[in-house]
Amino acid sequence: MITDVRNASAVPRAFFDRPVLDVARDLLGRVVVHSSDDGDVAVRLTEVEAYAGPGDPGSHAARGRTPRTAVMFGPPGHAYVYFSYGMHWCANLVCGPEGTASAVLLRAGEVVDGLDLARSRRAAARKDVDLARGPARLAAALGLDKAQDGADLCAPTSALRVVDGPPLSSSSEVLSGPRVGVSGEGGNGERFPWRYWLAGEPTVSAYRVAAPRRRRAGSPRTSATTRPTDEESTQ
Repeated sequence: MITDVRNASAVPRAFFDRPVLDVARDLLGRVVVHSSDDGDVAVRLTEVEAYAGPGDPGSHAARGRTPRTAVMFGPPGHAYVYFSYGMHWCANLVCGPEGTASAVLLRAGEVVDGLDLARSRRAAARKDVDLARGPARLAAALGLDKAQDGADLCAPTSALRVVDGPPLSSSSEVLSGPRVGVSGEGGNGERFPWRYWLAGEPTVSAYRVAAPRRRRAGSPRTSATTRPTDEESTQ
């Protein structure tokens, strides 16, 4: 295990400037660190989801560039942090060549530093394995919100960064499957098995399929999913 994640060197921009599926798999086992006035929290990633831009029906970028998704179309190595369903913050890391709008959603992990601070931010968690078990919980444990949207993880003085974690053992198994709570074609696990997680990790979130939302009389039909919990939130 890293003994000093606070002073560990951040991974270079070249790490993010690769195809999104490669970056997603390689993020497993690495550590996200966020430094704030309250202190530092570090989370070892155990679960992520890949989103491939305009060609991916499950992506926020599927309909092109908007003010909300502008960061996704920018250079790799930046954070895309958004408010989900008016309830939770979720964090993604932009990757691939500039303009491709691909990103990796940070779904779950293990708090490896700043445990007391993470507990105070996630007072509802009954167990430490639940502190960052789900994308909204992970963002809350790290203290991420709109202020980190667009943050450059590769800047020398960045408060948000990814550092190398302990190497995965030869017995570590990376599993893949459909993305959580994504409706329509984007949730097709055969075409988009783009959720990756480490087998046997208790911090990995539970998989739930998308469910159609009940619509009010006279409202247009929609393929939107039900409002997710802090464990289920999608991109």
